[in-house]
Amino acid sequence: MSERRQRWTASLSPLDPAGSRHRGRRSAVTLTDDAAVVGTATGDVVAFDRTSGREQWRAAGPDGASVVSAIPFDGGVVVGERGPDGAVRAYAADGTERWHVETADDVGDPQKDTRFFLPFVVDIATADGRCYVAARRYERRGDRPEGERRHFESVIYAFEGDRTEAWRYATDASPISLAADGQQVAVAYNRCPGDFQHGLAVLDAADGTEQMLWDPGTDGQRRVGDVALLDDDLVVCSHGDYRGYRLDSDGSVRWRVDLATPVERGEDTVYAYPNHVHATASGVVFVTGNTYPEEGRETDQRHPTEHTALGYTPTGKRRWAVDIGGFASGLGTAGDTVAVPCAQNFRRRESDSHACRVFDVRAGLTGTLATDSVVTAAAVDGETVAAVEEPVVYHDDGKQRGQYRVHRWN
Repeated sequence: MSERRQRWTASLSPLDPAGSRHRGRRSAVTLTDDAAVVGTATGDVVAFDRTSGREQWRAAGPDGASVVSAIPFDGGVVVGERGPDGAVRAYAADGTERWHVETADDVGDPQKDTRFFLPFVVDIATADGRCYVAARRYERRGDRPEGERRHFESVIYAFEGDRTEAWRYATDASPISLAADGQQVAVAYNRCPGDFQHGLAVLDAADGTEQMLWDPGTDGQRRVGDVALLDDDLVVCSHGDYRGYRLDSDGSVRWRVDLATPVERGEDTVYAYPNHVHATASGVVFVTGNTYPEEGRETDQRHPTEHTALGYTPTGKRRWAVDIGGFASGLGTAGDTVAVPCAQNFRRRESDSHACRVFDVRAGLTGTLATDSVVTAAAVDGETVAAVEEPVVYHDDGKQRGQYRVHRWN
C-alpha cells in the first residue's frame, strides 16, 4: 500500500496518565525520510517505519529523563531531554548514537529532583548543516525578595554534525523557542527575571554575535512566547502584551495585532498567552493558550480567543480563527502546513476536544484526527502527519482516557 493511503497507530511504553493540569512536555515526535521517530516520557527514542508502522530501532534513555525535542539532522535525528543531564543526543539513521552533550555541565545541576527544576532542552533547530540547541535550568532563590526569586541559567549552542561546538550564547533568561536559517538564529525568551532584559535575540548564524535585540517593552518578567523567521523580517508572539508582531530586521514594527489581550468577562478581566507562531510568504498562524484572570489564577470565565489558531495575511489582516479545544505544547510545521496537537483544556475538560488539527496558512482548518485522549506532540512532512497521544485522567471523574501511542496518517 502506498504511503499516501497508509495509516497506522503504534503503542508506546506504559505511561502514568496526565492530569487535569499540564506538567510540561514529556514527549516529542519527528518525521525523517524513512521513519516516524518518537521521543518518549521514559527517555527512550523509538523509530517506526514510516509506511508500515513496524518498529525499526529503539535507543534506551537514562533514568529520570524524558525526550521533549526531536528534529532530523545529518541523515539521522537529534533529540533533547528534560532530565538530570539535560542531554542532547544525535543518532544515525539506524539508531546508533553518534554523540551526546550534557547541557547540565553548562546550565548547572538541578536544585531539586523534581520535573520543573530539571535541565531542559526546550528547542532544537537546524540549518545549513548545523544544529542549534536552546537549553535552560530553573531555580528558586529563597533568600531574595519575592520578585527576584526566579532564576534561570540558559545556553544557546551551535553544533556541527560531528559535535564540534561552533559557538554558544549564554544568558540568565529563559529561552522557549528557536528559529534558524543560514544567516541568523532567532531566540525567544519567555521570562526575563535577571540582567538580560530582551524577549528576542537575533544572532549571527556563523559566530553567534548579536545582530538585534527586541522586547515588547512591557512590565514584568513575561516577554516573548515564540518566533518565526522570514527572508527579511521576523514574526513573534508576545507574552508581555498578548499581541502578535511582525518586525523588520532592525526590530522596527511593521504591524501588530491583538491576539488575546485583556477583556472583561463577568467580574473578571481575563487574557490568554499567544504561545506559538508559524510564518511563510503566504501568511502567519498564531496559536493561543489558557485563559487567566488579571487578579489571581482561578476563573470561571474564558477568553474569547483562548486555545485558538488564528490565520493572518502577510500584511496583518485576519483571515480565519478556529477553536482548537485545548492547550498546544508545540507545532508541527512544513511549508504552509501546520499541525496543532491539542491537549487539556483544564477549565473545561471536554474529551471531544482531544485531537490533532491540521491547518493551511491561507485556508485554515484542513483536517482533524480525533483521539481518545490528549495529543501532546505533532510533526508534518509533505502530506504526512505524526502525532503522540498520551493517556489522561481528569481530577473530577477519575476515568482514564486513551493510551500512550503514536498515530501516523495523511
